[in-house]
Amino acid sequence: MSSLPHYCECDFGECRTDLLPLLYEMSQIATESGDLSSIINILLRLMQRHMKVVRGMVSLHDRDSGSIVLHESFGLSPEEAGKGVYLLGEGITGRVVESGQSIVVPCIRDEPAFLNRTGSRDCESDDANLSFICVPIMRGRQVMGTISAERLYDNAELLKLDVEVLSILATTTAQAVELYLVENVENVALEAENRRLRNELGERFKPANIIGNSKPMLEVYQLIERVVRTKTTVLILGESGVGKELVAGAIHYSSSMAKGPFIKFNCASLPESVIESELFGHEKGSFTGAIGLRKGRFEEAAGGTIFLDEVGEMSLTTQAKLLRVLQERSFERVGGNTTIHVDLRVIAATNRNLAEMVADGSFREDLYYRLNVFPITIPPLRERGSDIIPLADHFVSRFSREMGIEVKRISTPALNMLQTHHWPGNVRELENVIERAMLLSEDGVIHGYHLPPSLQAPVVGETEAPADGLEARLNAIEYELIVEALKLHHGNMTEAATHLGLTRRVLGLRMGKYHLNYRNYR
Repeated sequence: MSSLPHYCECDFGECRTDLLPLLYEMSQIATESGDLSSIINILLRLMQRHMKVVRGMVSLHDRDSGSIVLHESFGLSPEEAGKGVYLLGEGITGRVVESGQSIVVPCIRDEPAFLNRTGSRDCESDDANLSFICVPIMRGRQVMGTISAERLYDNAELLKLDVEVLSILATTTAQAVELYLVENVENVALEAENRRLRNELGERFKPANIIGNSKPMLEVYQLIERVVRTKTTVLILGESGVGKELVAGAIHYSSSMAKGPFIKFNCASLPESVIESELFGHEKGSFTGAIGLRKGRFEEAAGGTIFLDEVGEMSLTTQAKLLRVLQERSFERVGGNTTIHVDLRVIAATNRNLAEMVADGSFREDLYYRLNVFPITIPPLRERGSDIIPLADHFVSRFSREMGIEVKRISTPALNMLQTHHWPGNVRELENVIERAMLLSEDGVIHGYHLPPSLQAPVVGETEAPADGLEARLNAIEYELIVEALKLHHGNMTEAATHLGLTRRVLGLRMGKYHLNYRNYR
């Protein structure tokens, strides 16, 4: 340990003397037993507790397959860790294994080679300001893996010091890694394959047309997984704007009926006099204007799925005819005597409470039970808060393509406003809000003042100005500029004040107005 005297100096703002006992413990285990699991356990503990590392990873290189597999880590979920597989030269990790040289990325945001393969970094949050260090684990000239660390950037000297520490850890670990790879080379490949399969299984029944990984939506995906195996009638419940049609589409396109047609019909879009003809078709001359035979939606959906949206708006007469189709999968066209049999799945949706409608006599009880075979309730957006930002990013990306407007990100204050809004209009309202903000954005960023006044109200402070008044709008802009400056300068009030052209005292007063604390941005 004679090469470490300068670690005892705290000139860089962080002391490294606490590393020495753990380094000694690692070297003892490596010498006496060579147990890789114990060594890595100490290694990760050391990185997490004494080096201010946010995420630590140890990856192993399987020379036979050429893959580099994340073996152990902290700061990653099991799903994220399962995605940590690279090839030689791929990303920072692949380049380190290929070259045998350490790589330091002072700021992840500015490094195009950083792949974020695990998906654990949020490029719009403080994660983008992290530094990434990756050192090779070498035995002779052979690279057997890497040790990687992500930490908040302080200064170049501290990063250089951390490279030296990680290199010592890699050297201490190398012999145990070599023994492990020799004895478990097949297991390494199998573990990588198992992780890949588990990851695929987790994604398998997450429909591609639906955005969201919140717990309520994961429960919806599980229900979709179960029902797609059959032709069971499905009733989709939920408030207006939650995406009931998307769920219906996911069920159809994931089922054995996917090759058949997917016919959509809104039961509230037409008057009662023509709904029967639209659903079941009509014969030539069956009524005035019926100049030819016409197939109805049920007939068109044969071999596939019919989606009846707003089924709670049907009249009792139409409900009776729908009941027969559900029971017998047969019907007659209007004005016809020939019975038509169809093989299809029926999916119905409503934002009404059908049980209450049955109680007051406006919906048939027997039809309700026929429809309610497999109910799926879609949660409102306010109950799936973790999905708001992914949905907003999705809409930004989509509208950027459709409008030809380049918007790179949503500012932090705007994100806060999106997350605190109640969203009475659910996903449809969020989509409309993002579309409007895209049209107002001029610098490639959606700011808080681009959002409707109803969303800006939470950041207005203690003023009593109307949410759509001039003072409220000015407050929203001021709030956003202050937050952006604090974020840019990592909570340093002096630098943030200079950036805004204010004195430190004036900035403090304005931060108090909005209940902002500089510590939250460090």
